[in-house]
Amino acid sequence: MQLFLKDIVPAAQNNINTRFIILDKAKSPAANGKNCIALAADETAAVHIQLWGDECDAFEAGDIVKLTNGIFSYVRNSGLILRAGKRGKMEKMGEFTVAFVETPNISEIQWNPDPENPKRYIQSGVVSAYSRIFPPLP
Repeated sequence: MQLFLKDIVPAAQNNINTRFIILDKAKSPAANGKNCIALAADETAAVHIQLWGDECDAFEAGDIVKLTNGIFSYVRNSGLILRAGKRGKMEKMGEFTVAFVETPNISEIQWNPDPENPKRYIQSGVVSAYSRIFPPLP
């Protein structure tokens, strides 16, 4: 089942199947440049994506990407990030256009454990309406 970005929540499971367009990409000084953070979006929300190794060179702004068995979790020094992880897979799709929005950015939402089920997370506030890594153009 394909999820919209607005519907993903933090979890330690590789169970996110979605598609998005990459809007922007920034190299990270870590891992000898083989770690990139990208801003991605679909028609419902935006999110920060972590790219590793060959993914850094394989994906560029404007690419439409299908993520299978992805994970949305906290990454040290980067916050909440959507990524393929060890069991997931990202691949370019054959589409040419896709509608998208840049807000809300779900990586900029504060999440807390659900008091009724500590294995689940619920939104508790918004840190920033837009990406703090990729601020909107003036």
